[in-house]
Amino acid sequence: MKRIFLVEDDKEIAKNLILLLHSEGFAVTHASTKAEAVSMLYGSNNDIALVDISLPDGNGFTLYTEIKQFKDIPVIFLTASGDEASVVTGLNIGADDYITKPFRSRELVARINTALRKYGHSPSVFKIQGLYIDMASGTVKKDNKEIFLSALEYRLLLVFINNPGNIITRERLLDELWDAAGEFVNNNTLTVYIKRLREKIEDDPANPGIILTVRGTGYRLGGNYVP
Repeated sequence: MKRIFLVEDDKEIAKNLILLLHSEGFAVTHASTKAEAVSMLYGSNNDIALVDISLPDGNGFTLYTEIKQFKDIPVIFLTASGDEASVVTGLNIGADDYITKPFRSRELVARINTALRKYGHSPSVFKIQGLYIDMASGTVKKDNKEIFLSALEYRLLLVFINNPGNIITRERLLDELWDAAGEFVNNNTLTVYIKRLREKIEDDPANPGIILTVRGTGYRLGGNYVP
């Protein structure tokens, strides 16, 4: 389980972020001030930090330096809407990414996973039932033969790979595909994409072993996967 160090003084934002990150399988340590964050650094073992730039007792830039001195982990800044100067400053001092409030939850999770992969804290290769997915190169192979997925089929596969053991509702999948396509994707379209993906990756699409249907709820990744 990956550990996130969240530094955010807004209680409501922090509460919602913690709920979101827990639902995505992350452990979260939360601090609401710079002083509290610094005191919690020592003895902690986090994999990534989400740091609000504006804190009641300082700013996230100086905290960034403290975090990097303690442990070289990726840092993503949370910034206020339209605060271009802060964004530029954060990137100039070496921040790995930034995201502007209010942000879409799926976008934040995607950026967290990208930052973790860049630092080698998240596996980029997955194997499951003869299927091989290299997330770094975007290569997908079945029984050592490369198969070609459309952008949305690949995005759909990554949702399952990134959420092993979790039941994923159709509503969430629709949200994920909408984010990727930039256009409306309805229930019928989702059904078609699931069918097409199964035809390409399953040994027997009529009796799937990788993408399982959870009746009345959605889908989940089946079998055992190897990171």
